[in-house]
Amino acid sequence: MPSCVDDYEVLYTIGSGSYGRCQKIKRKSDGKILVWKELDYGTMAESEKQMLVSEVNLLRELKHPNIVRYYDRIIDRRKTTLYIIMEYCEGGDLSCLISRCIKERKYLEEQFILRVMVQLSLALKECHRRCDGRATILHRDLKPANIFLDANQNVKLGDFGLARILNHDTSFAKTFVGTPYYMSPEQINRMSYNEKSDIWSLGCLLYELCALSPPFTAYNQKELAEKIREGKFRRIPFRYSEELNSLISRMLNLKDYLRPSVESILQCSLLSVMVADELKKLQVRPRRKSVESNSPATEAK
Repeated sequence: MPSCVDDYEVLYTIGSGSYGRCQKIKRKSDGKILVWKELDYGTMAESEKQMLVSEVNLLRELKHPNIVRYYDRIIDRRKTTLYIIMEYCEGGDLSCLISRCIKERKYLEEQFILRVMVQLSLALKECHRRCDGRATILHRDLKPANIFLDANQNVKLGDFGLARILNHDTSFAKTFVGTPYYMSPEQINRMSYNEKSDIWSLGCLLYELCALSPPFTAYNQKELAEKIREGKFRRIPFRYSEELNSLISRMLNLKDYLRPSVESILQCSLLSVMVADELKKLQVRPRRKSVESNSPATEAK
């Protein structure tokens, strides 16, 4: 039987945005804590609704320990609202972690940053090189607010594609809410977005974890675009190793074809021990119960 809104109890609102609310919820059948995002599709054209449904279906196929798990979707036609039900990450997001570090005037340990790099690279590898041979998935909106932490401080990549779907205007000013610090040079120059654009954004994110500030900052979007096109940024604080600095700098190369692939990143000697540990965990991870991996979903018409 398809899920419905009444199958869940809303605990509280985590946040809200132009799309609607994100709420922490409890599944009544077993008490499992999850979150859902409310998306109002009432003003969308029929083609846009179909694109939204297709994208959500695609997201549900992504099953990886470092990707936020999508469980279900519910369509409330009376309220013209789509509920996307997903894994709850109790550790918050990296944006909150960075803010806390700034407030407490402390830097993150290099080992933590390396673990973030490894786990995010493994998540992107799953998207860019899907083992089942299906289409490549690009994240397109990699930033600290979209990277979550579980109770054990493991990284979870979330919010795939939803911002892209809900912002139909692809112009520089309107597609991104706020100042787009992580936009790649090819995006600014309105060239095609590719896997190496995700690598650029990953480099920006890792840089910010080290410096507690993005590599490129400005007071307005025009000035920011100029700085990104120049590609000049300060070295990360010297408390971090030259190997880490070099790897981040390679990710922030203006020429996309000179940026490392996720495979190259994972083969870096700096990360070898950590990568081996993560791959070991992946191999011994028990398979999810079929009822969990194939939860029912309502169909949109």
